[in-house]
Amino acid sequence: MASAPEPMHLSGHHRDTLLQILQHPAGHNIEWRAVLSLLDAVASVEEQRDGRFLVTLGEETETLERPRDKDIDLQQVVDLRRMLRNAGYGSEVEDIGT
Repeated sequence: MASAPEPMHLSGHHRDTLLQILQHPAGHNIEWRAVLSLLDAVASVEEQRDGRFLVTLGEETETLERPRDKDIDLQQVVDLRRMLRNAGYGSEVEDIGT
């Protein structure tokens, strides 16, 4: 089994976005462009013809829609949080936040 990813390789912006997604309660005002940038750094992201994004992170693949506004919605936060934690981004993020 592969070891957990090292979030330290992420830029400051990516770490900030990761913290926003993983913090409780769920963050608001998490910008789609920041999320897409983070996902490009940690996952495989493929834009589909219909404007949706096929994101593969670890063993999970999820289809995400670009939000109408600049921020992602609560359900996207929940889905991203699950994917990131399952891929090993979780306990490490506590070290980043301190």
